[in-house]
Amino acid sequence: MPDLHGKIAVVTGASRGVGRGIALGLGEAGATVYVTGRTSLADSSAPIDGTIQATANAVTQLGGKGIAIRCDHARDYEIEIAFERLLSEAGHVDILVNNAWSGYEKMSINGAWTWDKPFWEQPVWRWDALLGDVRGYYVASRLAAPSMIAQKSGLIVNISFWAAQKHMGNLLYGVSKAATDKLAADMAHELRPHNVTAVALYPGLVRTEEVMKNAQYFDMSNSESPQYVGRAIAALAADPNVVSKSGQVVLTAALGQEYGFADIDGKVIRPITLAEA
Repeated sequence: MPDLHGKIAVVTGASRGVGRGIALGLGEAGATVYVTGRTSLADSSAPIDGTIQATANAVTQLGGKGIAIRCDHARDYEIEIAFERLLSEAGHVDILVNNAWSGYEKMSINGAWTWDKPFWEQPVWRWDALLGDVRGYYVASRLAAPSMIAQKSGLIVNISFWAAQKHMGNLLYGVSKAATDKLAADMAHELRPHNVTAVALYPGLVRTEEVMKNAQYFDMSNSESPQYVGRAIAALAADPNVVSKSGQVVLTAALGQEYGFADIDGKVIRPITLAEA
């Protein structure tokens, strides 16, 4: 297992799903993980097991140190406040994982499924909803980058998906994922002289809470736990030559093959192809 003791990580949108799994994967490697997201115990309607505090506690139980900061990544000023706090406390950032994603919210409108409507029938607000997530990635990255540049090391990971490369039911979804990949590629170009790495990471089919509610519609035979995604990022962060991957799109399962880690149940995951996505 990679040793990330002493490393400071930020995982955005980590109360549930892939973000929670990423935080746990970094925590089991010993990192201090700042867990950000909207769902907090301070919210009266929040599920106790789906909050940033619950994730932070789980990180600590696995051997890392979890610290929760409530932050809505659709609001620039909240991102700025969160980074002001963590930089004041930790002094720097070693790993930033841009994961916060609200794009799957309101897929139905007034009880009607609208997600896969053609673009001319899509509500215009959905552009802002999906591209706003990419804006959040940009804002967090520009706040984390100076400390990485100062120490001449660091890793920024943008969670993305195959929709960047093929149509997957929604034009706006594809545009937002393509923008996520391009953001990583161009950040990598500007950060490379400072030995700071930026990549886009594609998970496979991840057994998130929402996916498991609809598991009967999926082939789960090659699925990944959310924590497996975290193990992929931990392996990247511990690689002394990670900058050689800067600007690339990388797959969780391909990293599993390269770095030799398995899923939490011991299963070896097979990388999927564009045709299978």
